[in-house]
Amino acid sequence: MPRIPLPSPEEMNPEQRLVLDKIISGPRGTLIGPVRAAIHNPELAERWSALGEILRFRTSLPKRLSELAILVTGRRWTSQVEWWVHARAAAEAGLDAAIIAAIREGAAPVFADEKEALVYRFACALQQSGQVPREIYDDAVGHFGVVGVVELTALIGYYTMVSMTLNAHEIPLPEGIAAPLAAPSQGGLHILPDIKKSEATP
Repeated sequence: MPRIPLPSPEEMNPEQRLVLDKIISGPRGTLIGPVRAAIHNPELAERWSALGEILRFRTSLPKRLSELAILVTGRRWTSQVEWWVHARAAAEAGLDAAIIAAIREGAAPVFADEKEALVYRFACALQQSGQVPREIYDDAVGHFGVVGVVELTALIGYYTMVSMTLNAHEIPLPEGIAAPLAAPSQGGLHILPDIKKSEATP
């Protein structure tokens, strides 16, 4: 059960309903996840949704790389709804099922694609230390350009806020969906393992 009321469309005031209609007519197509909480402040919900649409749908990064960064973030925070939504999106975008499974299970993923490996390393470093080592950062600029690195960093930060919101308010999964992520055995945040080296891994 959520910790806060999650109003249905019929229960929303005119300002909330206006934001809902705008979200439904956009690329999301539905009100899901943290915006269900943010709708209590319609201006916040509107701006939140607009930022999320830019970062998820309108960056220079290929979708599979964006979704990979989101999965790393969702796993770090053990954010069940975030993982459930984006594991499916990542698979649809072409991210290998074995990589998705490894991240979910806390195993070291193996990457054949150097850009995927780089996004994983960048996201893990930022999530676990709050910093990105110079080597990884410069490598990212070389592959994605300054704009791409700005977008990647913002994406990771945005989905950290998403994870925190989903967790703090205990926003539920859809009815009948089991939690896909195991809680960290040590408590706190999930520890993200380093990648397994392969011939194509930088």
